[in-house]
Amino acid sequence: MKKSNILLTLAVGTASLLSSCNLDETPYGFYSEDNFYKTEADAEAAVNYAYGCMTFLEYSRSIFFLGDMPTEVLTTKSDASMDNQDLNNWKVANFKTNGTLENFFKYSFIGINRANAVIKNMPGCDFSQDQKDHFLGEAYFLRAYNYFNLVKNFGLVPLHSAVVESLDQTSAPLASDLDELYDIILGDCRRASDLMKTYDSPHIGRADRVAAQSLAAKAYLYVASAKEHGVKLYRDMKRDVKEMYDSAAYYANEVVFNQNVYGFEPDLLDIYDVEKANGPEHIFIMAMDRTGTSEGEYSKISKMFIPYIDGATIYLKQGDTDDFIPSHDGWGEYRTTTDFYNSFEENDRRKTHLICDKVYNANGEVNAKYPDNFEYPFSRKYIDPQFSGDKTSTRPFLLRYSDVALIYAEAEGPTAKAYQLVNYIRNRAGLAELKPGLSLEEFREAVYNERRFELSYEGDRMYDIRRWNRFDEIPEAKGMSEEDVTFYPIPQAEINLNGSLRK
Repeated sequence: MKKSNILLTLAVGTASLLSSCNLDETPYGFYSEDNFYKTEADAEAAVNYAYGCMTFLEYSRSIFFLGDMPTEVLTTKSDASMDNQDLNNWKVANFKTNGTLENFFKYSFIGINRANAVIKNMPGCDFSQDQKDHFLGEAYFLRAYNYFNLVKNFGLVPLHSAVVESLDQTSAPLASDLDELYDIILGDCRRASDLMKTYDSPHIGRADRVAAQSLAAKAYLYVASAKEHGVKLYRDMKRDVKEMYDSAAYYANEVVFNQNVYGFEPDLLDIYDVEKANGPEHIFIMAMDRTGTSEGEYSKISKMFIPYIDGATIYLKQGDTDDFIPSHDGWGEYRTTTDFYNSFEENDRRKTHLICDKVYNANGEVNAKYPDNFEYPFSRKYIDPQFSGDKTSTRPFLLRYSDVALIYAEAEGPTAKAYQLVNYIRNRAGLAELKPGLSLEEFREAVYNERRFELSYEGDRMYDIRRWNRFDEIPEAKGMSEEDVTFYPIPQAEINLNGSLRK
């Protein structure tokens, strides 16, 4: 996909919001007051268009390149692109011109601008108020989601709270501080929660009230723990740490205990079954399907995790059963580190059932084995047995029920309900329950450690390390300065085109 700068794209891409859910950016000119949603179908197309940027190839892969690759969880192959090797090895000097960072920054702002257009236009539409409210809530959710991802990675970023309509509006300055940015993020989460309904069942690729509440819980927890642990910029925020933990616990409680659509999936393998993407764990999951015609509509994420073995179909054992499912081989881009693999307890099903250290042939016979002639143990969270060539329905997991349960536990502390949630997750993985009677600090430490294993390969690890200020847990970042590791720099391409960023 051709690269273009977000500042130019924001200016020229907005008017195409009504066209379709096409993933291509087509420059039709500036936003016009003549462009409005005449029907409910028009409005839904605009909302889908706001979701659409998330499935851009460069954005969807960056979830792993930024969320897992720079940590102890993953490494990459020696012939990977220089951009991704630099992220993996913390080559800070190259970050300003890193293409992966540029694309993530760009597509996040494209999503924000598309959401802003929906927010501006939806109130004037002439159809059901309930449906208008839900569409509007989705737009607020998406604006919050994209800003939250930007803030976690870059810290202070330009603030666009309205649709870009002219070139001069593309040169927005940086927000004055993190409080200003979180005013938008948390405010949008609350608006989205108030406006949206809860679906009767999970909807692949779409958000509802529970997704908004989950995002609110995640953002409140991030502020609370980052300020408590003295993270740069967060330590200067005006928000009170206890109030932030309490707010995180409140919204997580709404998700975990006060709705009956989402919940724990008892079987680990079922969570990652592509045919069960609308299962109870999946509060917000990316929409990709093997029937799509271009990458982004379908997924090749599985190829990134699986090593190249023999170019043929491989088979994977289904947990403790004698069943096997087929998969293609891969490119070996996202490689589990040996140290991370060995850090699991030996009987942890998240290791034995969800990480493959061997593959089989159609007869169930081992045809490769780690570490003798198998390059690395790989995550099987992204496997599609019905793959069509390289086309799969493997999707990133953006907000998962177990994540929110652990958010509640961390925010609430060692109460009976919090212990119950963590122990369910541990028992599901075949592990013993947490030691009772832990102090608040010990309990939160235990939850932090549980997240490391439960959410591995789902793009969360880097942000847990950031908000806990634990950069020494990243081998390549040990001893680096706070300035170098806390946030990525704003891409130089953006600075070149935005005069406000050069001041």
